[in-house]
Amino acid sequence: MGSLDLSPLGVLLLVVTGVLSFALGRWWSRGWRARRQARRQAEARKLETRQQRRAREREQAKRR
Repeated sequence: MGSLDLSPLGVLLLVVTGVLSFALGRWWSRGWRARRQARRQAEARKLETRQQRRAREREQAKRR
């Protein structure tokens, strides 16, 4: 088996690249997650009865 020699600089570059990749992925996925959550909430609101809708609206008015 061949050995894999990594210099300290190579290891540092791997770590920095991994951290940047992770951070960029989280940052880019924020909008996607927000849209998905809004879509799910809209679907849930479509299924609620008038009584449930009014109760939800009263709760939101209390929080303001």
